[in-house]
Amino acid sequence: MAEQRKVYTSFQDLPPREYMYIPPGQLEVGRPGSFSRIELVHISIALFVLTVAFALAFSANQPPILGLNVAGFLAALPLSLLGMLTGFMLHELAHKFMAQRLGLWSEFRIFPLGLVLSLLMALFTGFVFAAPGAVMFRGGGRTEDTGRIASAGPLVNIVVAAVTFALIPVIGSVSVGGVNLDEVLIFICFINALLAVFNLLPFGPLDGRKVLAWNGLVWAGLMAGAVLLVLGRFALGVLFPGL
Repeated sequence: MAEQRKVYTSFQDLPPREYMYIPPGQLEVGRPGSFSRIELVHISIALFVLTVAFALAFSANQPPILGLNVAGFLAALPLSLLGMLTGFMLHELAHKFMAQRLGLWSEFRIFPLGLVLSLLMALFTGFVFAAPGAVMFRGGGRTEDTGRIASAGPLVNIVVAAVTFALIPVIGSVSVGGVNLDEVLIFICFINALLAVFNLLPFGPLDGRKVLAWNGLVWAGLMAGAVLLVLGRFALGVLFPGL
C-alpha cells in the first residue's frame, strides 16, 4: 500500500518544490523532538534574517535605506532576537512537535523568496511582512490532526503572551544593565499576541482556517484570548504612556 502523503504549512500553502530541496531518505517519520541537520540550518537562516529585518524596522522612524541608524540597529538586535525566539521560533516548534506527537514526519523549511522580501520591505519601507517559511508534515493526517497541529502554534504564542502580561505588574520598573524589564515583557507579550491573532485569521493558508475547519469552539476560544491580550497591551499603553 502506497504511503499517503500530505503537505501542511503553517504560513504558506506552497508545493514542496517551492521550498529548499529535501534529500532522499528524509521523509521517514521523525522521532518526537528530533531535528535533522538540514532543518537546523533552515531554522538558523530564518531566525537570523528575521532578527535583522525586525531590528532594521525597530531602529528607524523612516525607511532605513534613507539613513541607517547603525547605533539604533545594533541596540535593537537583542530585543529583536528575543522577539523572534519567543514568537516565531516557539510558534513553529509547537507545530513541529505536535505533528511528531501524532506520528508524522515534520520539519521546518525556509521560503527563500519570503525571506528576501522580508529584508527588502524592512530596508525600503521600515515595515516587515514576515514570511520566513513553515513547518511541513508528511505521512497523512486527518482534519482533526491538521487542526491540532495548526492550533499548537497560536496556543503557544497566547501562553507566552499571557505569562509575560501577568509578570508585568510583578516585575514593575526593575532595570537590569540599563534595560527596563517591564518594557521587555510588554514587547514579548505584544509580539506573541499579535502573531496569534494574525495566524488565527480564518483565511487562505493561515492557521485559523485549519483550526476553524476542525473545531469552531477551539478557534473562537483561541482568537478571543489573543484579541484580549492585544487589547490589554494597548490598555497598558493608555495607563502608562511611556510603555
